Amino acid sequence: MYFLRLFLLLLPLWSLTVYAPNTAFAQKVSEATDQDQEIQKKVRNLFAEIGDFSNVFITVKGGVVTLKGRVLDLEQVARAEELASKIEGVVAVNNTIDVETSVEKRLAPALERFQERTSQFITFVPIIIVGLILFAIVAFLGFIIARMKYPWDAIAPNPFIANLLRQVVRLAFVILGIVLALDVMGATALLSTILGAAGIFGLAIGFAVRDTVENYIASVLLSFRQPFRPRDVVKIDGHEGYVIALTSRATILLTFDGNHVRIPNSTVFKGTIINYSLNPERRFSFELGVETEDLQRAVQIGLDVIKELSFVLKDPAPDGWVSEIGDSSMILWFGGWVNQNDTSLAKARAEAIRKVKLAFEAEDIGLPDPTYRLRIDEAKALPAPSRSKAKTKSTATTKTVKAMVVEEAEMDVSPDRDLEKKLEAEGKRGGGEDLLSEAAPQELS
Repeated sequence: MYFLRLFLLLLPLWSLTVYAPNTAFAQKVSEATDQDQEIQKKVRNLFAEIGDFSNVFITVKGGVVTLKGRVLDLEQVARAEELASKIEGVVAVNNTIDVETSVEKRLAPALERFQERTSQFITFVPIIIVGLILFAIVAFLGFIIARMKYPWDAIAPNPFIANLLRQVVRLAFVILGIVLALDVMGATALLSTILGAAGIFGLAIGFAVRDTVENYIASVLLSFRQPFRPRDVVKIDGHEGYVIALTSRATILLTFDGNHVRIPNSTVFKGTIINYSLNPERRFSFELGVETEDLQRAVQIGLDVIKELSFVLKDPAPDGWVSEIGDSSMILWFGGWVNQNDTSLAKARAEAIRKVKLAFEAEDIGLPDPTYRLRIDEAKALPAPSRSKAKTKSTATTKTVKAMVVEEAEMDVSPDRDLEKKLEAEGKRGGGEDLLSEAAPQELS
């Protein structure tokens, strides 16, 4: 009896010891199953919200998610795996999704999207019409304002700048109309995209036509500054001639030989401009070599001759001095001023040289030829020519020159009118754009 009671007493304890581990294992298996089901539910709900994975099947075991089924493209395959891996509790993702190859199933979503967007566009048509009407009204108003003569002609120095201001006004109103129309249509975000693309496109175009843009900007600045006028005689980049026109790309000169020279406006704007016509008074100069001991007398004779010339101005007065020592003579410099409107500078210089040369010869002031010294070794030197004979010959020549009338009539030094006629013909033949204006203020500094 005693052993029976002890057995009955220990029996529950033994049962607990034998079956307790199995119960704990069963409980863990149940919890893991519940967790897998929870993960499966979350992945399914997430795919349902996305809407692109209706043909994807999900199984979860031990935290490992297995994806099966078909999608329309490879991007959805990668996206499904990425979304599933972000769910809490997922250990790994076994992605076995295939890409759909059926033509019918691949075209069906595209047709649905097309029908949906067509329906949206039809609904949106009235708003688009209102936006277009608003754009047309604003743009038309801008064109009307731009066509007005006042105030653009009043504030612009020339017609080119006035037209440029009008174009800016038109562009500003067009942009304003586009912004208002997009705002009405609720597509202002599209404007930033368009402006960004236009900026990149404009930058690329700017690099491609950099020289053209630079010349255009230089033409605008030159039309404001007006450093020269039509028919002015200028020297730009080594080219000298009359100004025919200033276009949006180049400055056109007519050289004294009758040739056309087109200088890019960027070169004109950045280069050195010598305007000979801005001041009608201009000085000519020349040098003569003489052989005399009385240099002061020679300078005075030259000045007296230049002062007596009718085309030389009295104020400023002519000037002259000893310039330098030459190889076989002393170099004298002379200069005089003339009025360019009445006198050709080149002809005046030529006539002054002729008159001074005659005066020097009449006053026994020699204009020697270059002298060379020869040395002959181991040979009998020839006798040197007699200086008395040479002097006699020079004296005879001088007497002949003295007999000449030094006060002979002056040569014609008037400007070349034929070139001016050609310049007028070029101006009439051009008839195009000219950014220069006689009425615009001219830059003096």
